[in-house]
Amino acid sequence: MKVTLTLAAAALAVLLSSAVNSKSVVREFSGSKGVTTAPFTVDGPWLLDWRLDTDYEHFAALDIALIEAGTGLHMGRVLHTKYRGNGLKLFEDGGTYQLRISSTLARWRVKIEQITPEEVEQYTPRRDNK
Repeated sequence: MKVTLTLAAAALAVLLSSAVNSKSVVREFSGSKGVTTAPFTVDGPWLLDWRLDTDYEHFAALDIALIEAGTGLHMGRVLHTKYRGNGLKLFEDGGTYQLRISSTLARWRVKIEQITPEEVEQYTPRRDNK
């Protein structure tokens, strides 16, 4: 009986954590060349989840700029790296955007993820020391 209650409590905890974590993928892009993505629409807050892989450690580069889709207005550079890795970038404002991605000797993947205001607290800014 005690084992059954423990299993039921564990199952309930998994269900509750799934309900709280309502992050959903809006769009996903990947490639190895420069591209301007198709437009995507998000509400604030949202995440840009990126990954860079390369066979040329000292020669790779990835730059991502955020573009307002309707006007083509350059909202700013949101990522510049020359290192293999991955990370998250949090945005507060929603809208319809595109990404202008430039890459050199790199394979990249970018996911746009919608999150809830409650989930924002889970993301703590980190400073790069590179």
